[in-house]
Amino acid sequence: MRKICFALAMTLTSVPMLSKVTLPSVYTDNMVLQQQSTLRIHGKAAPGSQVELQTSWSRMAQLVEADAMGCWYMEVGTPKAGGPHTLTFSDGEELTLHNVMVGEVWLGSGQSNMEMPVAGWGKVLNYEEEIRNANYPNIRLFQVKRQTDVQERDRFSLLYDMGGWQECSPQTVPQFSALCYFYALRLWEELKVPVGVIDDNWGGTPCEAWVSADALGAVTGFEEQVDRMRGLGFNRQAIQEDTDARTAAWKQATEGGDKGSTGITPWQDAKLDDSHWSTMELPAQWEKAGLPGLDGVVWFRRTIEVPAAWEGKQLTLSLGPVDDYDVTYWNGTLVGATGGYDAPRTYTIDASLVKGGKVTIAVRVKDDGNEGGIWGKPEQMALIQGDQRIGLAGTWHYAVGFDLRQTGARPLATNSAHHPTVLFNAMIHPLVDFPVRGILWYQGCTNVGRDEQHEVLFQTLIHDWRKQWCNPDMPFYFVQLSNYLEPSDLQPESPWAFLRESQAKALCLPHTGMVCNIDLGDAKDIHPKTKREVGRRMAAIALHHTYGQKKTPWTAPVYKSYTVGEDGKVTITFDRPEGCEPLVEEDNLPGFIIASADRRWHVAKARTKGDKVVVWADDVPRPVAVRYGWADNPTCTLRTASGLHVAPFRTDSWPRR
Repeated sequence: MRKICFALAMTLTSVPMLSKVTLPSVYTDNMVLQQQSTLRIHGKAAPGSQVELQTSWSRMAQLVEADAMGCWYMEVGTPKAGGPHTLTFSDGEELTLHNVMVGEVWLGSGQSNMEMPVAGWGKVLNYEEEIRNANYPNIRLFQVKRQTDVQERDRFSLLYDMGGWQECSPQTVPQFSALCYFYALRLWEELKVPVGVIDDNWGGTPCEAWVSADALGAVTGFEEQVDRMRGLGFNRQAIQEDTDARTAAWKQATEGGDKGSTGITPWQDAKLDDSHWSTMELPAQWEKAGLPGLDGVVWFRRTIEVPAAWEGKQLTLSLGPVDDYDVTYWNGTLVGATGGYDAPRTYTIDASLVKGGKVTIAVRVKDDGNEGGIWGKPEQMALIQGDQRIGLAGTWHYAVGFDLRQTGARPLATNSAHHPTVLFNAMIHPLVDFPVRGILWYQGCTNVGRDEQHEVLFQTLIHDWRKQWCNPDMPFYFVQLSNYLEPSDLQPESPWAFLRESQAKALCLPHTGMVCNIDLGDAKDIHPKTKREVGRRMAAIALHHTYGQKKTPWTAPVYKSYTVGEDGKVTITFDRPEGCEPLVEEDNLPGFIIASADRRWHVAKARTKGDKVVVWADDVPRPVAVRYGWADNPTCTLRTASGLHVAPFRTDSWPRR
């Protein structure tokens, strides 16, 4: 067991062997340290050497002894906000960190809406102007590099971009998390102290990838996977070999079980009679078009008429993106195969294959998880010859070749960012000794459809991170999913609505806060550009709860209870927490649906009445439940004067049908 020695001294004992001190990766020039906190610094130096730390805010030098392996540890108190400071470490050779500020530090994590940069692929609203104005040297930025690991990495193994901590400037902010930046900017404007933000996220990743093995092993559905990794000692090579073996067995079972490949007439054959197959309008994700919950193999076929004038000419077959893998045939001849859920499929049909008359296009689509199908834009689906085209969007025949529920999902590769624990291990664990004021979280899209599991996962993650930072009261503020996909007034089985509810349930934990942005989404873009406003709303929660600005509006009224009157009208009552403004009066509120005694849902009418909302439907004389904002993309206007929206809610607790 490693021997750790700790001492205080004024002078440095000389050592015969010099080896510059090594610090955790998060310690660089330009960093921000959390004010009035305790730094738990693990470092490396020459074995047996005396390691001294001299900070510019203290006259006392701090001294510890490195053990036989060169490892040392010290605890250092930080002062009130200010700077710039220096930290000089020495074991006989000096290492000095310059331009260090002390202030407020927040860690932002999650998936792509947290990752979305100010410019780059993000391009938030008015991004060019935002970049020009981003000259704030007292805001400091630290960006964690994407990395995975099935083992918990130590504090020295964290990889980072941007050369470590950097001052916020037009040169450093374009590729940085827009939400983290706008949040930090709002804190700086209000608090006038240095603010550091850590950009630590990975787009498209699920909640379980960010949870430690110890915590995840207690969550239903993940026990077996965590036990397997634990049984292999969390050894990278052993886990990889085990995964390879299980993947090979899975491939054999799934490929051999595809009915489209094992029948008397293969399903790509033009002679196959598909008249008895079901039909689907493409493009579409098949979960929303008749195959809910299906992961596996689906074959699509369509017969079209090729003009006689095209005979003997090379054609281009465009399908748009296919989720995840396709194998495409032209009258039974293989013409292309591609993997990747967002890669547009464009295949060349050789002139020798082109005859005038009927031709059958068959596409075998395989989806390993989440959404599946030929899902792009209608104009992307076409058969093209020169400047002429035949549209392929519309009715296709389909049949299920294989349902993965028969064998379970494909084993995840150990380097997959979807693999449970791997992002916690590589991107969070190395930071847990570095004090932060709190956590900013924006994640959930990848867990849509698994809301019951997500409810437990998310609350487990919050408990887990607080335990890891040894701070049970650490603030944890998160963003609820925004409105997305096709607008709808009546969608009681919306998977996005159920996921939003699973997020909101985490508010049962102390020191949490939720940003509602049900009004800020984009039907056609899962990454809305309105990140400045999301940052403003998130900062308002912190200013109220963490920094004591009790008059700062930070939330809209919160659903409390309901009563049903003899006139068939439902009165919704709300709580108004401290600092909460009243509702804006409105006579024609959209976004409400109401259920009759047979549990059928109807679009409702609604109006505000002081701090209450009255809901009714003329054709529902005896209502039994109300829901608000309950759709993938509802229209919601129930808000306060400062633009804070009431979060979606429901009065019932009925399970899905």
